[in-house]
Amino acid sequence: MSGRKETVLDLAKFVDKGVQVKLTGGRQVSGTLKGYDQLLNLVLDEAVEFIRDIDDPLKTTDQTRRLGLIVCRGTAVMLVSPTDGTEEIANPFVQPDGA
Repeated sequence: MSGRKETVLDLAKFVDKGVQVKLTGGRQVSGTLKGYDQLLNLVLDEAVEFIRDIDDPLKTTDQTRRLGLIVCRGTAVMLVSPTDGTEEIANPFVQPDGA
């Protein structure tokens, strides 16, 4: 067993690739991961924020806001996922209106 401590989240494979990041407070941004540290501070380039719905803050709209180069503080990061290989599907738990 090596003396090196391994992290649970290996972000090295996502550097220079597209990622989507969910932050505390409901904000959601997408961009190219340029760097990170052990505290999960992230540097995203060409970042885009997904604007939330005014009536329901938990939902995002189709509107976006370009942010450019940003730093996401590690304490605010809740989720990091790659944008490649993911697609949005319909919610299978939503009941039809007639039911």
